Amino acid sequence: MRVLFFVGEKSWSGCARVFVAAARGLHARGHQVTIVCPGGSVPARRAAALGVHTVAVDPEGNGVGDAFSLRRVMQDRFVEVAFVHTDREQLVVSSAMRLAERGAIIRRVPAFLAPAFLRSGRLAMRIASAGLLFTTDAELAQAQTSQAVAALPLAPAVAPLGVDVAAYDAVRPVPRSTFGLPAQGLLIVCSYEPSARFRLATAMRTLALLLPRHPDVHLAVLGPGSLDDDLRMHAAALGLSNSVTFLGARPDELSIFRAADAGWVVAGGDDGAFAFLDLMAMKIPVLADRAPLPQHYVADGITGLLLSPGAPSHTAAAVAPFFVHEDWRTAMGSAARTRVQRDFSEADMLDGFERAATAAADRTRWSVR
Repeated sequence: MRVLFFVGEKSWSGCARVFVAAARGLHARGHQVTIVCPGGSVPARRAAALGVHTVAVDPEGNGVGDAFSLRRVMQDRFVEVAFVHTDREQLVVSSAMRLAERGAIIRRVPAFLAPAFLRSGRLAMRIASAGLLFTTDAELAQAQTSQAVAALPLAPAVAPLGVDVAAYDAVRPVPRSTFGLPAQGLLIVCSYEPSARFRLATAMRTLALLLPRHPDVHLAVLGPGSLDDDLRMHAAALGLSNSVTFLGARPDELSIFRAADAGWVVAGGDDGAFAFLDLMAMKIPVLADRAPLPQHYVADGITGLLLSPGAPSHTAAAVAPFFVHEDWRTAMGSAARTRVQRDFSEADMLDGFERAATAAADRTRWSVR
């Protein structure tokens, strides 16, 4: 099977990580895989380092130019199926497929986000045959009630996110002093992305309530957007300037997670899903608001704690014992790794992508040229 993954963003993200991992895995299974990324971008470098055939596009290019460049790739590589995430990506790849007179598109919906199409996305749906790919059966079932989804020529499919637990055994923690973090005490690493501002505010207000009795607790906020000055000012207003460190987006994210005693996931979408899987695979118990995405990954009271959203006083009461009892956290961490190994394997994710690609490669479902 000949598959193409299109990554339109220059920075590293959960969405980019899904496609790079799927491209590497399908390549290892013997499929011809191509990944298209902006030249010089983080996704391009990581995909190339993993041995995946990588094609660079102009990171400042327009959609028309990208479509014509991609047409040649489609023809040279005889691409049958392409995976995309966004409206723009779908329009570019659909146009290239129309020009190359071949192929179908699968648009993957990030974890626990509703499928939404702008005008360009709706136009792309008319240019080339397309279907949707979801992370869970529940998301698929909900989407199938939509007439727009039901009308797509390709049946929607599921590819659960998963990781290779054994790959985390080689991850070593960064020294806390590298970031000016206290050498002793309870370190909580918080996974953040820009849509999680409200959830991070709840976490910081909870910490402010607990700090008088637990002065040795430190929160390190990690992820894109976490260097925003507004976040620093919010922490200062809560009296947390010495108890919260903002780290930004970093390539050594896993090593920072490894240095933590616990994880607090406020990120959503694929970023949040991978944060749960990364932390749990390293035997690190997790905290998160009680919401559909965390509930899918976290067994409440077993692999971590699910907290009342937007209620710092209730959250503080639930978290206080978690801070105190190291043996409880250790037991949760062990259960977390077992859960990831059993329920969220990378092999299952690759099976889902492979099934979706195989179905989409059925030429009888391709749009008539």
